[in-house]
Amino acid sequence: MHPKSVQKFETLSSALGFAIAGLISSMTAAIAQPAIPVCQPPSAGEYLLLVVSPTANNQKQLRSALPNEIPSTTCQYLTEIVTRIGGFKKIDDANRWARYINNIAGLSAIITTRPAAPNVAQAQPQTQPQIQPQPQTISYNPQALGDGFAVLVDYFNRPELVNSVQKAVGGNVGFASYGQRPYLLAVHTTNQQEAYNILQKLNERGFFAVLVDSRKVVLLRSVVRLQ
Repeated sequence: MHPKSVQKFETLSSALGFAIAGLISSMTAAIAQPAIPVCQPPSAGEYLLLVVSPTANNQKQLRSALPNEIPSTTCQYLTEIVTRIGGFKKIDDANRWARYINNIAGLSAIITTRPAAPNVAQAQPQTQPQIQPQPQTISYNPQALGDGFAVLVDYFNRPELVNSVQKAVGGNVGFASYGQRPYLLAVHTTNQQEAYNILQKLNERGFFAVLVDSRKVVLLRSVVRLQ
């Protein structure tokens, strides 16, 4: 074999060897990386803090800011990597810790809860077969909500809950997307206390509501009504 051919063959073999080694290394790293579990939902009547902490540095910073007696776990909520902090029985307690974490670690928190009473969708008796109502949408204009706080309601694919949420908040509700999931938008406000008040009111009425950073919410329809 010609010397130049041998040299080219050796160069090609080396390149393939490095490529295969790199691929195996990447696969090994991917296999070794522990899977992040899905966040466990709150207990009935519990307020839960989900602190958005996508990086290891965020998580370390948060752990150093929390007292040792407060348990926390890293888990996945929708498309977010969060630190789950639970055990709050009052929204004011969850609110204080959310503010503390934001001030100390600069991280934003989602507050979610689980109704202590049966969900209104289950509590309403069905006396006769119901025809699935079609929502009448107004002002379709997808856009980011911008700064502030958004209170979202999981309607469990039951659009008839629109009227119940409207009565609870005393006004129109919208339709929004958060974490690639649809929600009813109960309120969007820059007033933090107003957002907490609406969240608590919805929880007391038996709705599954979450409070999130409105910058991560996409407004799909400003007003939703049933025909």
